Amino acid sequence: MKTHMIRVTRETHEAEASICERVARAGGMNRFGEPNFRVVWGGARLGWIGGRWTDRDAHGNVIREKIELRQEPKYIPVNRWHIERWMPPDAYGSREEWYARTIEIEDGICIPALGPYPSRGDWEHCYTLERADGEFMPLSPAVCDWVARAIEWTRRLPRGAARAAITRREATRESEWECSVDDVLDDATPAFHGQPFA
Repeated sequence: MKTHMIRVTRETHEAEASICERVARAGGMNRFGEPNFRVVWGGARLGWIGGRWTDRDAHGNVIREKIELRQEPKYIPVNRWHIERWMPPDAYGSREEWYARTIEIEDGICIPALGPYPSRGDWEHCYTLERADGEFMPLSPAVCDWVARAIEWTRRLPRGAARAAITRREATRESEWECSVDDVLDDATPAFHGQPFA
């Protein structure tokens, strides 16, 4: 019996070199000689997710279930530009702490739910470029200048003030996200396909 696999293609874009250089100049370089800030396309930025995966064919029939690590889009929406800030490895704790916090067990198999320990650090989400109404905003020199000024401004803030502002912003986002998820789930059917178990 011949199985037909669904090939997932993702729209990818790269920021222009001049924009990357301006953002890197504004944010400086990390200990590995890489920028502290960068601009990435949502559909091109992948992150590790470990767990049980159910693969289905075009008709929704289960092809297989696997417990494994996969790279999936890290940010939603995938069709937006996102600004990331580099975080050093110690921001994630020690290697032992990382695995103690992220290991999940599926059918007796230990799998790191967030992938391997980020020994070179990793980039974390700072900002999604979109209009106030949520619509797409193209990456342009003017937007880049605004991002660069915002980065420079945050670098001048005392660490505690910046951390408090981020905490407030994330609490607001989480609250808004929970409300929107509740609204969607109230209207949704119980069928979910192709998603890892949390």
